[in-house]
Amino acid sequence: MSDTLTRRELWALAHAERAALADDLADLDAAQWVRPSLCGRWSVEETLAHMTAAASVGRARWVASVLGARFDFDLHNDRRLAEHRGADPGETLDRFRRIIGSTTSTFGPTEAWLGEVVVHAQDIRRPLGLTRTPSVEAVTPVARFFAGRDFTVAGRSAIEGLRVEATDGPFAAGAGPLVSGTTVALMMAMAGRAAYCDDLAGPGVQTLRERCATA
Repeated sequence: MSDTLTRRELWALAHAERAALADDLADLDAAQWVRPSLCGRWSVEETLAHMTAAASVGRARWVASVLGARFDFDLHNDRRLAEHRGADPGETLDRFRRIIGSTTSTFGPTEAWLGEVVVHAQDIRRPLGLTRTPSVEAVTPVARFFAGRDFTVAGRSAIEGLRVEATDGPFAAGAGPLVSGTTVALMMAMAGRAAYCDDLAGPGVQTLRERCATA
């Protein structure tokens, strides 16, 4: 696997992962749609609407929305989520399907926007018990991005003083007590999802778990 992918290649991975998520959600029942996701206070349906909003709001609208919310990013996200949520879960899913091929984004490198897709997809899948995971090809550039800087998530801070190594791909970073596991589990832990620490092994796991708990 190449250490660097082009912007076009990264967007193609994002599109494929959106399409896979849409397929996974096609047959959910009403109780599943309202189940809490791993994404804070949002349900499965609300997290999906947030993903639609993220793929629909460009830089100018994003700036206007943030200014209108007086830099309250929770309020900003809730307003945009409500805008892109349907009258029922079926319509919410239809709206998500329409942005599968979108390359709309705001600020930051494309790896961050691929991360938006693969992290939130797992925020939805894990509580539903859906076993499909993003491809190693898709999650590796995101894991490398998270390990290298604190941007949309505090990934670099999460693994400071630790050595993280994927058991299913080439991702590795840092120095210190070892944390090993699948690339997706490492990526999700760096994104602050403590549930994924259960999938990791090594003497550094407890430190990472504690950092996830305070993320």
